Amino acid sequence: MEKVSKPQGEWTRSTFFCLAMIVWFCSSLLSQAAYVAFYGVPYDAIALLKQFGPLYYAVIIVELMMWVGVGSVVFVRFAKKLAPKFQSPLPLA
Repeated sequence: MEKVSKPQGEWTRSTFFCLAMIVWFCSSLLSQAAYVAFYGVPYDAIALLKQFGPLYYAVIIVELMMWVGVGSVVFVRFAKKLAPKFQSPLPLA
């Protein structure tokens, strides 16, 4: 028998977060590729960040938060795959 799947009506926050991470990663990769194409060497991220002055630390904090978000999404999805399938949710009274 063939399984028929319904299309999901609404996108979840997790879906938006994953798409944002993909866009963020791809834009960084394309930015680096364009710089290498023009100048022949990769750009120095530390030198670019230091040009921000005091905003340097804010950019680093945002970057770290993005990586923590990516790590937590990967961890949660991995943990869900490892969870036993035979556990059923508690019935509502």
